[in-house]
Amino acid sequence: MLVLGVCSLKGGVGKTSVTLGLASAALERGVRTLVVDLDPQGDATMALGVRPIAGDVAGVLDEPGEASVRAATVPSSWADEGLDVLAGSERSALHDRLDDHDVDRLRFALSWVQAYDLVLVDCPPSLGGLTRTGLTACDRAMVVTEPGLFAVMAVGRAMRTIDELRRGPAVSLQPLGIAINRVRARSLEQAYRLEELQNLYGPLVLSPFVPERAALQQAQGAAQPVHAWPGAAAAELSRTFDQLLDRALRAPRR
Repeated sequence: MLVLGVCSLKGGVGKTSVTLGLASAALERGVRTLVVDLDPQGDATMALGVRPIAGDVAGVLDEPGEASVRAATVPSSWADEGLDVLAGSERSALHDRLDDHDVDRLRFALSWVQAYDLVLVDCPPSLGGLTRTGLTACDRAMVVTEPGLFAVMAVGRAMRTIDELRRGPAVSLQPLGIAINRVRARSLEQAYRLEELQNLYGPLVLSPFVPERAALQQAQGAAQPVHAWPGAAAAELSRTFDQLLDRALRAPRR
């Protein structure tokens, strides 16, 4: 089982959109997937057509164990089987103050999870206890950014955080790479930032880039996978997420 954290230390770059695109690609391929929604906003939970019934991720972090994980795991409305969600909740914000003595709670909870090939952890866009908890549970981390000045600066902070966790509570964590979202073909400013990212991080910059297309937001707003959305733009996005998923699945599994 590969546990992949999707993170960004700057809000608004489309971190959850990338998580959902990867989930769509995994569903299309028949990769059994669990999405862990650690973001207190719960956007991934909503877009995946889930309403928590008996439990949520906050309850899992309160008391990590088989019972709490089972209570918080809900099938996505995207498909009859193959894609489940560890439901998000605004109550998870209470765990953002966890220190490094408690950041292994999600990792322990996921030790009860065995029915999946892939776990996608959608981390909050901040450097608090929730993000550290999420990354500590992961084998690999994908940093999401967009080609803008402040987003590029946040990549450096995210990479330093991953390195710090590797030297502390998350010794098995490795960076998968940097996914660049919302790329526009004719933007000179974006072209400059893309070159800057490639000069700074070289092979860690993942390809292909995710183009800025309205179809992605349209599919998510309708609680549908982008692979099922009509049109050429959705097909282009689907191919992009297929290739990013390929890169993730080549990483060593537990």
